[in-house]
Amino acid sequence: MKIRNTRALLWLGLGAVGLMLGWLAWAAWSVGLAGSASADHPSRPIVMNSVTSATELLSLWPEGSAALPTAPDAGGPSPIDTPSRAPKQTFPAELVLGPQGFPADRSSVRDFGARGDGLADDAPAVQRAVDAKPGVLYFPPGTYRLSKTIEVELDKVGPLAIVGSSGVRIVMAGPGPAFRFVGTHQGTAQPASVLPPVWQHQRMPRIEGMEILGDHPEACGIQADGTMKLGVHGVLIRQVLHGVHLVRRNRNVLISQCHIYDNRGVGIYLDDVDLHQINVVGCHISYNKQGGIVSRAGNVRNLQVTGCDIETNVVNILLEAAGSRYGAAEVAITGCTIQHGNGPDSANVRILGQGEKYRWGHVCISGNVFSDVDINVHLKDAEDITVTGNTFWMAYRYNLLAENCSRLVISGNAFGRNPGYDYVKQVLPNALRLVGCQDVILQGIIVHDVQEAEAGLVLDACQRINVVGCNFVDCSGPGLLLRNVQCSRVSDCVVDHKTPPEGWVAIRVEGGRQNLLTGNLLGGILEMEASSGQAFGNHQLRPAAEAVSEKPLVPEKLEVPQKPPGAKIPSVPKKL
Repeated sequence: MKIRNTRALLWLGLGAVGLMLGWLAWAAWSVGLAGSASADHPSRPIVMNSVTSATELLSLWPEGSAALPTAPDAGGPSPIDTPSRAPKQTFPAELVLGPQGFPADRSSVRDFGARGDGLADDAPAVQRAVDAKPGVLYFPPGTYRLSKTIEVELDKVGPLAIVGSSGVRIVMAGPGPAFRFVGTHQGTAQPASVLPPVWQHQRMPRIEGMEILGDHPEACGIQADGTMKLGVHGVLIRQVLHGVHLVRRNRNVLISQCHIYDNRGVGIYLDDVDLHQINVVGCHISYNKQGGIVSRAGNVRNLQVTGCDIETNVVNILLEAAGSRYGAAEVAITGCTIQHGNGPDSANVRILGQGEKYRWGHVCISGNVFSDVDINVHLKDAEDITVTGNTFWMAYRYNLLAENCSRLVISGNAFGRNPGYDYVKQVLPNALRLVGCQDVILQGIIVHDVQEAEAGLVLDACQRINVVGCNFVDCSGPGLLLRNVQCSRVSDCVVDHKTPPEGWVAIRVEGGRQNLLTGNLLGGILEMEASSGQAFGNHQLRPAAEAVSEKPLVPEKLEVPQKPPGAKIPSVPKKL
């Protein structure tokens, strides 16, 4: 019995050893076959014809290959199945990968002598690393001190991404930007205007994942000139002069997920730059003493600011066209929290055109939270602007001030005073004022608790204004004041006060002509000069005896029939 058990165990052991040896042989054969395939040809056949793009070909070719495939010679075996009608083609590697000598792997600045100890001057080592055309230049954790600007001449070094790991700090200890990207693009964003060398050597430079800290009065963060498709992502820039500084000419800029904080100058500065297509997305831009996002002069189009928190920058967003034929236009400011000024004449959004001739605009301001500045939104010499779906409060002078503007749509906004904030203990106007404007619609807005101002909404020397379906409530002065206004209409509004002072005037109209007030619910008196226009169909919420009018009320119709001498006024029968 024991002999039989011993023989069974022996055969079982031999079988297990055989299975293991067979599995090892199969694994070795599989590895060898895969290596042969990757060394000699792609793992799947590539069908290439006259319309196959270089990018498609690159995506099919395995990583690590020395060169892109070419069409096969006649009769020779090849992994590329080329239709007989397709011509032979060769795709130069530099067409896709960049200039000659452009490596595929990233390089570390440590490989070029950078120490990253915060004491040594790493500028020469970092410059050597950039000049080596690394493709991707990597900064390991550490503090890298720079005594001078790192010049990234894209035409020489090729497409470059400067990438930092968590905890990387660049200390700019000299004047100028820590990194300056310089390209040669002089075209527009149209594909036909981009020269082949720009696509080959300069496309999409990028910097991401690091902190830039200033340690010199004239230190800056990042500067770009002549670039095409620049990207700045996940960068913290602080205690410099200007954070991201765009000069002369750039196209298609993306700035995302950055913190641009506590700088002496401007956070994102469009400095007399010719720039179309720039997106600022998901950034914190705060405590910059000369402005958050500032565009001065230049030729700026297609600026989108979305999902940002922009605070305490004196002027949080400033678009100023003075000194330029073109200025800034085609702008969207959406879904941001924009608040807190830092000094006199502060504003959250200020757009300044250039007089009568060049009144730039085409601006959408939508879905934002505005508060705690002198003027929340200030528009001057601008046109074609919509301000919709925002909330405004805590304006030390005006929630909205528009001067000499045309074609404005102000709709669906709440201009309020929230008692949950300490500022309500102060007397702040929170008013709206339009001066010298024309062709304006104010619709579906709420103006609440305006204090120590001429009125909740003042229309001064305006024409063709339509105020429709709005609420003006609890204002210390009139809800609306129209002064020297022409061809304008106020209709279907509620103008009320929960505790109206004696003789409170709901709407006052001074001067002007050809105006119409109709269908409004008034909790106070309507004062309107007969020559200013017509008022009819309005309903006074409280009996006139509860308030004393400073001026005679306007009758329901402008033409008032005169009572003949001696005529008796018929008595009104009492209701049964």
